[in-house]
Amino acid sequence: MQPFPSTTVSIQRDTRAWQFQVWASFAIAVFLCATGLSWLPGEALDRAFMVMGYVFCLSTAFMLAKFVRDSQHAGAGGTAGRDVPMWRLVVWGSFFTAMGLTGWGLVRMEINDAYKAFLGVSWLFLISSAFTLAKTLRDRHEADLIEARLQGRRAARQEAAAAGSAE
Repeated sequence: MQPFPSTTVSIQRDTRAWQFQVWASFAIAVFLCATGLSWLPGEALDRAFMVMGYVFCLSTAFMLAKFVRDSQHAGAGGTAGRDVPMWRLVVWGSFFTAMGLTGWGLVRMEINDAYKAFLGVSWLFLISSAFTLAKTLRDRHEADLIEARLQGRRAARQEAAAAGSAE
């Protein structure tokens, strides 16, 4: 007689190929942006502005990805991610401010249009790969948490079964 019904739980995980692609895309995007910014012609102030803009965009992309995921989790009945309305404004505002200022800086720079196109495309590639990387890392973290909970429950069931059979 089994004290607890046996159920099989499947935990969805990303494949190694997907994880490699995500990390490779992010690394290539960072490399392209770093290359474009390091060879950026023009004034030192323009280069500094663009580097800060790219870093600001990258950090706000990760922050926005986390915020959206936490809000989605809270909407599904979770407890995390219940932020005050002002935090929503800060997250979205900082993302759009970073993107807007960086785009404005790129458009107003007096450099070759082909160079602007390279910087623009590599910048957008960086942002999209950052969102993908954030999602992949969060998915792995959530799968690890689910797996740990299941192992804890499995151990508790085994202890309860052992205690029941000892009686």
